[in-house]
Amino acid sequence: MLLPEQTGLPEQTGLPQQTGLPGPAQLAWLGDAVWELHQRLRLVKVPATPQWLHKAGVAQVRAEAQSQALARLEPGLTEEEQQWVRRGRNAAGRGPRRGDPATYGRATGFETMVGWLYLCNPERLQELLSCLDGDPADGPV
Repeated sequence: MLLPEQTGLPEQTGLPQQTGLPGPAQLAWLGDAVWELHQRLRLVKVPATPQWLHKAGVAQVRAEAQSQALARLEPGLTEEEQQWVRRGRNAAGRGPRRGDPATYGRATGFETMVGWLYLCNPERLQELLSCLDGDPADGPV
């Protein structure tokens, strides 16, 4: 992880730091990118037009799909993983105007956990993502 003085960016204060990790919002930002890349890697195996791949990818990275993915994983999550989901959910805010705040919060919690696992336990992340992998042509997981 780069320190503020290594990035050339001004140091920010007031951001929650736990054991040197980024805060929940930053972990959610990272987790969103990891989740999208995972979905793209699944979808690229499907012989389809770029338009179909785009629509399928967007459908799988929407808050509703992320909330559904979390629901599928929740029974098998460790206590620490559940804590990161809660931290992300609590840091989520209200979300977009036309979206459901509860769904947005769950999706942000999912992204936070994914970001944390990506940094701290990539083997466990792969295990959880494998539990969600179905046939990419079937649509959102």
